[in-house]
Amino acid sequence: MQLLRLAGLAAVLVVSLLFAVFVGDQGPWYFAWVIGTIMIILISGAGAILLDAQQDGKIGSSSESEV
Repeated sequence: MQLLRLAGLAAVLVVSLLFAVFVGDQGPWYFAWVIGTIMIILISGAGAILLDAQQDGKIGSSSESEV
């Protein structure tokens, strides 16, 4: 299992190095785009989880009266 994980990480390293060589000066822009996309996905996923928990009644109390 360790060898498979090491091979996977080595493949990711090679792909990322080749990507960095091909994009050249535009690398920071692509990096920011990838990080931003990942952040949007994570934040929207967290929001969906919180909404689901609110609808299930796990967050907040439904017995509280709203003003």
